[in-house]
Amino acid sequence: MPILSASVGLTRYRIVEEVEDDLIRSIPNLLVKYAFKDIDHTAEERSFGWVNMDDMLDDKWSISPPEKGQYYTFSLRLDTRRIQPAVLKKHLQIALNHELEEAKKEGKNFISRDRKRELKEQVTLKIRARSLPIPAIFDAVWNVPDNRLYFACSNSKVLDMFEEYFTDTFELTLEPLTPFFLAMDMLGEDAAQKLESLDPTYFVG
Repeated sequence: MPILSASVGLTRYRIVEEVEDDLIRSIPNLLVKYAFKDIDHTAEERSFGWVNMDDMLDDKWSISPPEKGQYYTFSLRLDTRRIQPAVLKKHLQIALNHELEEAKKEGKNFISRDRKRELKEQVTLKIRARSLPIPAIFDAVWNVPDNRLYFACSNSKVLDMFEEYFTDTFELTLEPLTPFFLAMDMLGEDAAQKLESLDPTYFVG
């Protein structure tokens, strides 16, 4: 989701560790190292990685650098191939019918369970290779001096992927800034016990 949209759902993070100057200088190189790999000409089901926030096709940051003042900007690109169940069912049935015809020539009237499973895998791979992956883009803005990062997504599965890939790339840990952790950040860790004992207030009777 573009972070410059009229409305956007954001997930806020803080980076747990102190970010060393050497790591900050290496951010552009690490983004390229862990950049998105295209799967248009393969049969892969999914691919994800970093791309330029200014252009989803730029995985070398040749159009513009990731540095924007005190911020680093980049996007997580996720390409996924989806096969409609009805399409798979149709072509699997065609393959099974053909297989049964060949089996009858050898005096057999059935297809083994293992062969059916094998045919399903072959048909799935064939259809996947013929379908184009659907791209999705999720922008990230990293405020380096403040140790804060903003990610334009709130989907739990995408967040898990982003957090894990961010750690793989930069060897840093992201902590979601939920209301509880924001309060901890403002009041200090000594307030943790009091915060945990708070009861919710209901404003609607």
